[in-house]
Amino acid sequence: MPEKKDNKELLKNLSKCRKEIIELRLSLNQLDNQKEEWFKKKEKASNDLSNLFKKIKELKNSRNNLTKKVKELKSKRENYNNLIKDKISDIKKVNKEKDDIINKFNLKEDPSQLKHEIERLEMKIETEVMPFDKEQKLMKEINRKKKQYKEAEKVSRVWKDSNSLSNEIDKLKKEADDAHKNIKINADESQKKHEEMLILLKSIDGLKKEEESAYKKFFEFKKKLAEVNDLLKKKLFEINEINKKLGLSKEQAKKEKKQKQEKIIKEKEEKVEDKIKKGKKLTTEDLLVFQRLDSNEK
Repeated sequence: MPEKKDNKELLKNLSKCRKEIIELRLSLNQLDNQKEEWFKKKEKASNDLSNLFKKIKELKNSRNNLTKKVKELKSKRENYNNLIKDKISDIKKVNKEKDDIINKFNLKEDPSQLKHEIERLEMKIETEVMPFDKEQKLMKEINRKKKQYKEAEKVSRVWKDSNSLSNEIDKLKKEADDAHKNIKINADESQKKHEEMLILLKSIDGLKKEEESAYKKFFEFKKKLAEVNDLLKKKLFEINEINKKLGLSKEQAKKEKKQKQEKIIKEKEEKVEDKIKKGKKLTTEDLLVFQRLDSNEK
């Protein structure tokens, strides 16, 4: 009876262990899925951070190149402005010299303009039909202008220098203006890149927290997984031990049963031998026992 009670208890524990093992394996699968899910989230956050740093680096390089270009353009503009100042100073001197010459020779026009006017009037006389008095009047005008031109020709360099400086100043002003426009374009683009970079930099903290949180969760589920796995190993060991005990109990019961049967047979044999010695009548069962006994002796 105690043995049956022990076996019953072992079978009860065996059933309990099997249920616990099923639950632990189910829990293991769930924990493993959650662990992998958090690992994927952590990896995504890490990749997003990597791409973000790459984008920030590109924006920074682009901004720095634009800033460098702005500095170069400012330097050019400053050079143009300095040249303009120098040229303005030069043209003031030339214009003063020109005014002095105009006053000295009583000139009203640039020598080149005088020459052009003379050529126009001469062409008019040659190509147009006009009264004699008008023609004479035009000839006098031409001669007067030729005399002016002859006097002005001596100082035509001053007009050429003045015109040349004026053209140079206009060209330099255009170059300075173009440089200024390009400075604004590049400065605006540089500022735009800088602002984009600042927006991305603000995203870094959020992504780092997301990555850290996902890693903590991943580690947490990894730890739980290890704990449940250890419990499963213990339960598997426990169920193995129960199975061993149950196997030994069956063997012991079989052995005891055999011993009991052998004892009964021996007792019956002793009774039959006693009946034979005393000359008592043997029953059918006694005869079967006697035959077995006789067979064993042979």
